[in-house]
Amino acid sequence: MTEFDAAQLQRRLADFAVSRGWEPYHTPKNLVAALGVEASELQEIFQWLTPEQSARVMEDPGTAFRVEDEVADVLAYLLQFCEVLGIDPLAALAAKIDRNETRFPAEEGAEALRRHSSE
Repeated sequence: MTEFDAAQLQRRLADFAVSRGWEPYHTPKNLVAALGVEASELQEIFQWLTPEQSARVMEDPGTAFRVEDEVADVLAYLLQFCEVLGIDPLAALAAKIDRNETRFPAEEGAEALRRHSSE
């Protein structure tokens, strides 16, 4: 996996927008709307696939490229959204994982899985 430096990518995206005069349009409202559109474009690739087909989607180079391209668009808009609002996305994710570990203890999940598989 590639090392992920959110701050460096956010700076590149901000510089890209400034050099094109786009920063007035990069409001939280516009960025979250663009994020939703790009997430929908990613979802569209998988829309009519079976679960088995979706698991193999990266085997086709053309489809793999489309998936990676849409993932990049989603991540770019998410990072820009976080930059505008002053959110550290990696810290936010770490805090969310911490809360989920408390909310959903591993022991309970394993027990539910055992009950479900014995039915």
